[in-house]
Amino acid sequence: MGRLVAKSWDESKKMWHIGGPAILTGVFQFSVGFVTVAFVGHLGDVELAGVSIALSVIETFAFGILLGMGSALETLCGQAVGAGQLHMLGVYMQRSWVITEVTALVLSPVYVFASPILKLLRQSKDISEVAGRYTIWVIPQLFAYAMNFPLQKFFQSQSKVWVMAAINGVVLGIHALLNWIFVTKMGHGLLATAIIGNVSWWLINLGQMAYLVSGFFPEAWKGFSMLAFQNLAAFVKLSLASAVMLCLELWYYTAVIILVGCLKNPQIAVGAISICMNYQLWTLMVALGLNAAVSVRVSNELGANHPKAAKFAVIVSVSTSLFFGFIFMAIVLISRKHIPKVFTDVPELIRETSKLVYLLGATILLNSVQPVLSGVAIGAGWQTSVAFINVACYYLLGLPLGAVLGFKFKLNELGIWVGMLMGTLVQTVILLLITFRTKWEKEAMQAEERIRTWGGQHESQSASCAQEAQAL
Repeated sequence: MGRLVAKSWDESKKMWHIGGPAILTGVFQFSVGFVTVAFVGHLGDVELAGVSIALSVIETFAFGILLGMGSALETLCGQAVGAGQLHMLGVYMQRSWVITEVTALVLSPVYVFASPILKLLRQSKDISEVAGRYTIWVIPQLFAYAMNFPLQKFFQSQSKVWVMAAINGVVLGIHALLNWIFVTKMGHGLLATAIIGNVSWWLINLGQMAYLVSGFFPEAWKGFSMLAFQNLAAFVKLSLASAVMLCLELWYYTAVIILVGCLKNPQIAVGAISICMNYQLWTLMVALGLNAAVSVRVSNELGANHPKAAKFAVIVSVSTSLFFGFIFMAIVLISRKHIPKVFTDVPELIRETSKLVYLLGATILLNSVQPVLSGVAIGAGWQTSVAFINVACYYLLGLPLGAVLGFKFKLNELGIWVGMLMGTLVQTVILLLITFRTKWEKEAMQAEERIRTWGGQHESQSASCAQEAQAL
């Protein structure tokens, strides 16, 4: 028993060394949008609904694709670190930059034509026009995401995350101050919130790039290399699998917002569910931090051919995240009457939001486990399999059930959310069964094969030759 406790404590320390700053980074980055919505909410209910739709539908659509395309780096970098191939990390990151920046360029028209797209999705004219103006103004953030995600995965795979958390914390403070000055005090409105968001995200990238080139990564970062443009096909393959898996998860919430936007009195319904989702996403930062931690721990241990250590990391991470899920659920239920007042002063919106808080608590508990299991999938390279599970649970069960309860049974946003929750519940149960029935020795062998095929001996020799040529 004493040995198990000591082993658990040791694994917990390794997990929190990565997960702690990853949670802070996630909270700080999410809070950039959280602060924006909080300031916009006091401009009016149409502005709140418009920006909420822009963030929840258009930005989440793009965010999911870019995060997914960058998550291939999480699998490959983590397993390369475990195998001791640090010299390939910089090349991997540059390949990911090529892929994510091209993806951002392809996604730009979605931002430009957001207003007609939302109208096609049966969103109200007023909300769609506000959202459309806002998304055009925040196109620079799209390219900031494309640079940011590969940088984060590069740092996380090497457990170098505290400086990243500090950079994001400082920028969040600047973001809040600028919003207070230009939106509240000077009254520049919606345009100011968009420009301030652009500035904040590029400040994050500037700080992280300074950290990258400052000499703290002598083995992993050798400067820019033409190797970034070689062997892109294999990288794109894993990137697409990662994108599909993560997009199907993030777009699930987007689809819920679209369904709610089709209800009667959409301003109030969208506002209420957006407020709840903002709180749910804030608490989700703990699970996403542990998602990053377990992904790194699993990929490192599989790359180092330590299958039992990988399995134990999964058990500790899931248990820890579930513990925090119970705590956050209790806090939300206790403070349910005060939750809406941070975002709005409209009595009807406060009343509708309060009705959803019990479902919010259940969602927080369930989503304390699901992201950690997704992190296991990324660390082990199961993205394709999980994508199929997500399709079945979310889009064949959750959304149709929500639509029936919301529209047919007249339960409105309450019924839509119940359907969403059932889809997530079934998906989580399936992932739990798969995770705890996995043969980890086989996964370690597959990790070795992946490193050899997509970044092994041939590329290592190429990188070494390129570095020698640069030195000469």
